[in-house]
Amino acid sequence: MTGSTQRFSVQRYAPERGPWSKLAARDSVLRRLDWPLLLAALALSFVGSLLVWSATRGRDALTHGDPYYFFFRHALNTGIGLALMIGTIWLGHRTLRGAVPVLYGLSVLLVLAVLTPLGATVNGAHAWIVLGGGFSLQPSEFTKITIILGMAMVLAARVDAGDQSHPDQRTVVKALGLAVVPIAIIMMMPDLGSVMVIAMIIIGVLLASGASNRWVLGLLGTGALGAVLVWQIGLLDEYQINRFAAFANPELDPAGVGYNTNQARIAIGSGGLHGTGLFKGSQTTGQFVPEQQTDFVFTVAGEELGFLGAGLILVLLGVVLWRACRIARETTELYGTIVAAGIIAWFAFQSFENIGMTLGIMPVAGLPLPFVSYGGSSMFAVWVAIGLLQSIRVQRPITA
Repeated sequence: MTGSTQRFSVQRYAPERGPWSKLAARDSVLRRLDWPLLLAALALSFVGSLLVWSATRGRDALTHGDPYYFFFRHALNTGIGLALMIGTIWLGHRTLRGAVPVLYGLSVLLVLAVLTPLGATVNGAHAWIVLGGGFSLQPSEFTKITIILGMAMVLAARVDAGDQSHPDQRTVVKALGLAVVPIAIIMMMPDLGSVMVIAMIIIGVLLASGASNRWVLGLLGTGALGAVLVWQIGLLDEYQINRFAAFANPELDPAGVGYNTNQARIAIGSGGLHGTGLFKGSQTTGQFVPEQQTDFVFTVAGEELGFLGAGLILVLLGVVLWRACRIARETTELYGTIVAAGIIAWFAFQSFENIGMTLGIMPVAGLPLPFVSYGGSSMFAVWVAIGLLQSIRVQRPITA
């Protein structure tokens, strides 16, 4: 050792965070998820599984030899939907913003494919592509997502860049042009229910974008005029005309075109306050209401779970819409606000239409109840939408 003084500097290292610490960190994805939104959607899918099982178990035992056939397929669809949600969160709504042209092009090609020999008619609607093995695809469900993303991308581009305070007329026309193409194709099927949902999506998107209210009023007037023209030129199929006739006059043909609505109201009314009990509904067990696992699944809840059980479904749907509204309000970018608003308009109108047609206050339009009704395409689409909402929530800046 020399006489010189040895000086040592102590360097401090931040301890590496373990897996659990990372998950519990304030900036972790799990901490930033909107858990009320996720849990409400999961609860709806769980209740839907029970209702689908109750509606189909007797028929499945006869036709498929398995009373759990639709129950397991509904659970599988929910599982795939959750995987799609996770993938959407992982990619992020901002990454998907760059992929909108590709996604939009694919969705248009898919709805066009329905008009080719690949298309198939299911329950009177020529809106499906049969994949084989008991699986089918309804492209119009995914078109709802691409229209939301495409219009949001166009309307928010210059606003988020700081060039505009709100979309100008030229921008709005471009955004509407994106929606017109798939709408025209879907009307050729015709799938009137999907067109109605897309129309509500467009109105919700325009209202959230800050575009002039004159556009919304103009679209409402154009929609009313278009409905009259569609009726006059006979673009609708006979079964669709009959549905509107039965809505206008439920007693017109109670054993024919008005049968579905009348039986649905009987099933819901027989449930009373507490219901007859799960798997114990006479209307459900007797298969008196057609398509109880899909379009009329709410009648199963009304009969077997009663007013309280049906009310719980309404509360859970309300939680989903409430959390989506909060996400739309709290995001700092117009693009995220518009995407969330489009999803809100989609879920709100489709839920109102589905439940309304079982109560006789809306015409039968063949729309599933989000998260509850049986159906792969609809289940996949709504869970992708939940993934988009969660991505908007996760990627917002962390405030001090």
